[in-house]
Amino acid sequence: MKNLEAFRSLISKPAAVVIVTHFKPDADALGSSLGLAALLKKLGHQVSVITPSDYPDFLAWLPGNETVLALAKDNPAPEAKAAALIAKAEIIFCLDFSNLTRINSLGDMIRAASATKVLIDHHLEPEQFAAYEQWDPASASTAGLIFELIEELGLKESVDAAIATCLYAGLMTDTGSFKHNNTRHREFEIASELVSRGADPHTIAQKIYDANSLERLRLTGYVLSEKLVVLPQYRTAYMMLSQEELKKFGAQTGDTEGLVNYGLSIKNVTLSVLMYDRKEEIKLSFRSLGNFSVNELARKHFEGGGHRNAAGGSTKLTLTQTLNKLLEILPLYQQQLVQD
Repeated sequence: MKNLEAFRSLISKPAAVVIVTHFKPDADALGSSLGLAALLKKLGHQVSVITPSDYPDFLAWLPGNETVLALAKDNPAPEAKAAALIAKAEIIFCLDFSNLTRINSLGDMIRAASATKVLIDHHLEPEQFAAYEQWDPASASTAGLIFELIEELGLKESVDAAIATCLYAGLMTDTGSFKHNNTRHREFEIASELVSRGADPHTIAQKIYDANSLERLRLTGYVLSEKLVVLPQYRTAYMMLSQEELKKFGAQTGDTEGLVNYGLSIKNVTLSVLMYDRKEEIKLSFRSLGNFSVNELARKHFEGGGHRNAAGGSTKLTLTQTLNKLLEILPLYQQQLVQD
């Protein structure tokens, strides 16, 4: 981190701290938030973790989860409490997102807050709103960046089993169990350190990957058998789910997570897209192989972004209109998609 000594001074005395992560947080977002919260509490800070939405049940076991303030569309009480906490905060940490628009109504609150803002993130093209940044797009996870910041501050001995567990969960999932192309030697070094401090790889993997509901497995089977479409001329696979289909299988938050990766597992497929109806918008998940940038695709056409090979986006179109837009765009990228 630049200005490390100034940052060290900032956190040297107890303060009111808020940690915020992105909408529909994944294991990296929530694990990073809870791991950092536990460390800051050890330093004497009063810490609140706020999420802009709910998150999957398979993350609820993470140490410290019971303290999270999760906003909900049908309940204004948590948002009012979040607004009060943000207004009183002296330091606000923004984790695993690069733009304040990713946190919905919390974005305007944080932008207006008098607190010192700290960004810890690995996504491309961050918005310049924070006084301090621990930012590196080469890092596989925000959890890894937090561990590196802990090292820089000389606080590694403060990492206990609970903190290590939260950070390992984030590192494991954002590397796809260490198989994605963002996995460097450094990720294995950090993983080793976390395991040495109490993270149990088997238990963490089991709780995250082997905790499927029957409904989620049936939804996965339906998508693969009925909804997966391959366009060989574009080396593209796509899947589309309506509100009715999601309701039919009793889909809960997190049940669509990972579906997009199945398309990318097909031989000779370079791009995989999942589109599903989230009522207020159509959500898109993009994955790619090689040099094809889904970050560029999502930013240019679907109000999104992320990483070169993993990104997200959204539209206010209907599901059918969103599919038609994708099909209109693909010819523009055909040469890039088939050249690898």
